[in-house]
Amino acid sequence: MKRQSSTRLFLFAGLLLAFALVLFVSPFANSNPDGLNRVALDEGFADTETDHSLGDSPLADYEVSGLNNEGISKGLSGVIGILATFALGLALFAFVRRRNESDPTQVREERP
Repeated sequence: MKRQSSTRLFLFAGLLLAFALVLFVSPFANSNPDGLNRVALDEGFADTETDHSLGDSPLADYEVSGLNNEGISKGLSGVIGILATFALGLALFAFVRRRNESDPTQVREERP
């Protein structure tokens, strides 16, 4: 029982930290181009760029479309990303756990 509560506490603390970072730190992220965008500008082929097929999706460019406040838009986009990633991770772990529990050939260790 103690192990389960410490795992939940760890997950809760991790989610809390992720939410704090995305809400309070991400609005201050540098908007200057980096990575491939910086190289494209430096090498002079940035003008050949084409739009991505998902470029007009609701969460494109790390912002929520339809919100006028850039800070809130970025923060909300981050919160949605955290929740989606967490939900996907939970679903994956549940699938693996269910699969392992139904496998009769797997040897399980008894925990004290």
